[in-house]
Amino acid sequence: MFQDLDQIATLPITFSVVLENTIVALICGMLVAFFYRLCFGGRMYSPSFAHSLVLLSMITTVVIMVIGSNLARAFGLVGAMAIIRFRTAVKDMQDIIFIFFALAAGMAAGAGLTLIALTGTLAVGIVALTLRHVPQARKGRREYLLQFIYDGEGDGDPPYLPVLKKHCVSTRLLHVKAVEGGGAMELSFHVRLREENGGVKLLRDLRAIGSVHRVNLFFDEEFQ
Repeated sequence: MFQDLDQIATLPITFSVVLENTIVALICGMLVAFFYRLCFGGRMYSPSFAHSLVLLSMITTVVIMVIGSNLARAFGLVGAMAIIRFRTAVKDMQDIIFIFFALAAGMAAGAGLTLIALTGTLAVGIVALTLRHVPQARKGRREYLLQFIYDGEGDGDPPYLPVLKKHCVSTRLLHVKAVEGGGAMELSFHVRLREENGGVKLLRDLRAIGSVHRVNLFFDEEFQ
């Protein structure tokens, strides 16, 4: 097996080999982006991220061909990458998975393993698409961010608690902030609704309380 790897690493790099590997990486990258579009379950699909997956696959292929079996080039690449700072935070674990997906496809294409690159891309993409539509994978209630102003007084239980218990399976208080110019407080909760479309009823009942104002309910993709 190690002899086969050595043979792959020492294959002559010609224009036709570079072109073939790059085209394979392009095809695999487009497949990865296509499966990402089908598997995406958030609210704000980013075409630029999908395009980045295609380019990432092709760039990885070029990097693999440049490094080959040369350790000095490999360490040089590590040093060059160390100066790069990625400022964009990846919130969804699925995005991270597809980034590694594109990297793996590009590595296979760059090593000249066309069959592995194409077959592996199709296999992983089909499995990801299948899991996306399995009911168990999508089971569970979405978590929402609930914010409102409460200016009630008294030592008893606030009137919004029964409403939260009525419409929410679970609630978690995030923070309490005093509102300037009075004794009111701004409350923020993460809530899971009992009904999939129960947000309208929750907002209606909260707004009916005289001491509750400026009620807002946001879908939090981070907890999807």
